[in-house]
Amino acid sequence: MGTLKTEPARARLDLLAPPVAEAIAQWPADAPVDVNDVLVAPIDADLADTAAFCAAYEVGLDVSANCVVVAGKREGVVRYAACIILATTRADVNGVARRALDVRKASFAPIDDAVELTGMEYGGITPIGLPAQWPILVDARVIATPHVIVGSGVRHSKIALPGPALGALPGAQVVEGLARPV
Repeated sequence: MGTLKTEPARARLDLLAPPVAEAIAQWPADAPVDVNDVLVAPIDADLADTAAFCAAYEVGLDVSANCVVVAGKREGVVRYAACIILATTRADVNGVARRALDVRKASFAPIDDAVELTGMEYGGITPIGLPAQWPILVDARVIATPHVIVGSGVRHSKIALPGPALGALPGAQVVEGLARPV
């Protein structure tokens, strides 16, 4: 986890966006990953973007996960999903993600929509605390990673947790080939 100074997220809800803090506070006791294994670390908000963050905090791109919000329309209704991929990969938005959403064409959701609908800051969106009706598509590489770093819903912190925990989130689907190496 590089030089991050982590502590249990439930003890530092102030470092999380409100929907993320609520999800951590309501973490099920019978979840496959204990809430105490979900850690948070403060960071410089100006270094929240993946490349800058990894360089500044000595975190490998291979353990840094990105959450991208994708959207597509079906019968006039916009459908959203979150795609969780490692920073060493790119999401297959118009292939695998599009088919998972069951839409004709998918693309990255407009920033304003993603921010408004998630209640999170752009550059900090995380799969924890997303709208319950959204599928969370997790690339199989992510859950194969012992520990990953993801956003916290805000730009001034990051969450560290076991990779398999992301595949166990409510609404999560582990998807082979969701992302392709860059």
